[in-house]
Order: sequence, then structure tokens, then C-alpha cells
Amino acid sequence: MEALELARWQFGITTVYHFLFVPLSIGLAYLIAFMQTMYVIKKDDKYKRMTKFWGKIFLLNFAVGVVTGIIQEFQFGMNWADYSRFVGAVFGGPLAVEALVSFFLESTFLGIWIFGWDRLSKKVHLACIWLVAIAATLSALWILSANSFMQEPVGYEIVNGRAEMTNFFALLGNKQLWVEFPHVIYGALATGSLFVTGISAYKMLRKQQVDLFKASFSIGIVVALVSSLLTAFAGHDQAQHLMKSQPMKMAASEALWHTSGESAPWTVIASIDPAKQENGFQLEVPYALSILSYNKLTGKVPGMLELQAEYEAKYGPGNYIPPVRTTFWSFRIMVAAGMGMILLSLFGTIAVVRHKAETYRRYLRWMLPAMALPFIANSAGWIMTEVGRQPWIVFGLQKTEDGVSPLVSAGMVATSLIGFTLVYGILASVFIYLVVHTVRKGADADVDADESHGQNHTPNAGVTPTASL
Repeated sequence: MEALELARWQFGITTVYHFLFVPLSIGLAYLIAFMQTMYVIKKDDKYKRMTKFWGKIFLLNFAVGVVTGIIQEFQFGMNWADYSRFVGAVFGGPLAVEALVSFFLESTFLGIWIFGWDRLSKKVHLACIWLVAIAATLSALWILSANSFMQEPVGYEIVNGRAEMTNFFALLGNKQLWVEFPHVIYGALATGSLFVTGISAYKMLRKQQVDLFKASFSIGIVVALVSSLLTAFAGHDQAQHLMKSQPMKMAASEALWHTSGESAPWTVIASIDPAKQENGFQLEVPYALSILSYNKLTGKVPGMLELQAEYEAKYGPGNYIPPVRTTFWSFRIMVAAGMGMILLSLFGTIAVVRHKAETYRRYLRWMLPAMALPFIANSAGWIMTEVGRQPWIVFGLQKTEDGVSPLVSAGMVATSLIGFTLVYGILASVFIYLVVHTVRKGADADVDADESHGQNHTPNAGVTPTASL
């Protein structure tokens, strides 16, 4: 494999790995903030213990997320030097704000929250965790503003062969950002809530702290239903925007080789032959793609071959069709996982309303593997988003093959790829071990230990797993 292919694999693997932790951090932060709000309002110690339990897992996830995120920025200089030189004057601004402002605020208020139990007033301490959640959201906003520039460049001019920012507010007002950002945040809430419901279901099945985890399950499953539905609606808006900004990606996600008729069907499954540029078999739903693209039964959708001719005329000779199979199937995996999330959370919400959630033991067992659904959907969605943009690293401005570092050999990239994979594997093993240990220990363990010594619960007990990490 050449250095370009290895560099793409390395960035793809490390990005997907890192993105396993990011949405979970954002989603858990809001859920923990809501649980602590319930404690402050109701003055029920159950919600305090609930907050501390999920707070431990949040801290573990936050720690691993920070470590894996650092590697992402290193790769811009290591493997993508020409890309960094070309777009650094634009890309560097949002990344700097994210690191110096959003992440700084998130880390600061998280530290105050960890050590502020019984030292700050309840309302001030509660404000800290809400500020953590808001800062995490702002952090995502800045990162996505940089990614949105790669999808739909705005607010720049080319000076001496480099892109330079001319309008910072155009970058923040990028239409791509404001269809991408809600989709990611709603998906993060779905990730955190299904994670909470899955672990709560496990504790309910084992009849451990049932009252506490039943309440935790109820909060999680309602948030899961609402956020899953909002994620689907936000994804619909994003698909419609693709018709204007990146019609080639939209066509590839549907394996649509030729422009459709007046109404376009949505392809459920297809046997795709990129070499012959045709589909051998496909199962279609009439009118569905026109509805997805235009909110009406009629509307042509451009095909890849017609768009290829347009792009050649505009950008010069080359292959502008992305990897069709990957784009097509990653989109369907995302949709299937999303539908599973909606159906399971709908059933669970109905069960909670009827006060029968703990009686549906088979359903509770399903919720354990269902924890993986949002992670699958998030990963598949990002793969579709990034692979579907190919061959561009910055759409219309720089191709991926022109962004790789010219002096980095395939051997160098392979060595770092193997090293990162090993380190990430170790981190994953440690993270899973500590989360399982925390879950088995349960929400009452620290409180009981403190009460046996006649003491109040202290913040140090709440961060033991993180200290161990």
C-alpha cells in the first residue's frame, strides 16, 4: 500500500475510534446535568447517587476521549502536511478556539464539579455540570465548523496557492454547519441515553438498586426516543442540503448511476458493480428519494455519470465518483441502526408510561446489545460523510491525493498505524475493564462505605476509577 492509502486508513481508524467517545461524553453530560437538577429540585438522595454513578463513567469516557483526540491533530502535521499548508489559515482558527476556549472551559468546570461536592452550594455546583455540557457542545460546534469548510468551503480566498480566511462569520454561518451540527448533537444525546438505558436494564435484570436504576432507565429511554426522532429529522434536512452542496455524494449514497426520471425511487438494497457502472439488482421504494430530496413526490435526482461529466468540465480530467459501495452501504447501516433506536426507545417509553418496564425482561435483555446501535449509526454516518466526499479533501479546492505529506514514506505511516492501533487497543481494554468494574460496583457502593465510617460522601470517592486510569 502507498503512503496515501495508509494515511487515509490511519486517519479513518483513529477518527472513528475517537468518535466513539465524543458523542457519549456530550450525551452523558446533559443526562447527568438533568439528574443533578432533579436532585436539587426534589432533594431526593436517589438522584444524587444516580448523578455520581454516571459521573464516574463520564469521567472515564472523558479521559480516553481527550487522549485519542490529541492524536487527530498530530496527524495534520505528520501525514497531511500539504493539506495543513493549504488550509491551515482557515482550519486553524476554529481548532484554536475549540482548544483554548471550549475545551478549557469544559475541563475547568469539570474539575470544579468533581471536587465541589459538599464544598459549593447546590445551585453553584449544579451550574458547573451544565457549563460542562454547554462547553462540550460548543467544542463540537467549532470542530464541525472546520469540517463543514471541508464539505462546503465559504469565507475564503486563494492567495499564493493557499486558502486564507476572509470572513470568520461566513465560516460560522456555513449552511453545511447548521445541518450537520444538530444532527451530531441529537445523535450524541441518543448515544448517551441508550448507554444509560442499557446499563440500567442490566442492573434491573440483576435486581440491583432497582428503584434507582428504574428511574435512571426512565430518564434515558424518554431522552432516547426524543433524540432519535430529532436525529432522523435533522438527517433529512442534511440530505436535502446535499442536493445543493454535494449532489455527487447524494447520488453515490443511492448508487444512482443515471439521472432519475420526474420521480426518483429510494433503493433499499442493490448489487453494485463499480467497474461496469451499473447495478445488477436493486429493491426500490417508489417516490421515496424524491420525498427525501425535495419533500414532494416529484423531482429529478442527478446521476453519478452525468455529474462526472459536469465535474470534468468544471474541474478538469479525473475520476470524481467516490467509492460507491462504501457510501451506499454506510448510509443504509446508519438508517437501519437509527430505525432500531427509534423502535426500541418507543417501546420502552410506552412501557415506562405504563409502569411495566421492569416486567419486560426480554426487552431489557435486548437493550444491552442495543447500546451499540448509536455507536454504529454515528460511525457509519461519518464514514458516509467523509468517503462520499472523495476524491476531495476540501470539496472543489484540493484533492485528497494532493494533501498527503510528500516526505513521509509508506513504512513510516505503517509503523505509526500499527503503534496507534496497539495503544488504542490497550486503552479500549482498560476503559472497558474500568466501566464494567464501576457498573458491577453499583451506585450505592461509595455511599454505603462512607456511611459505615459515619462520614458524608466525598468527591474523592467519586473519581476513584479515573484516578486509577
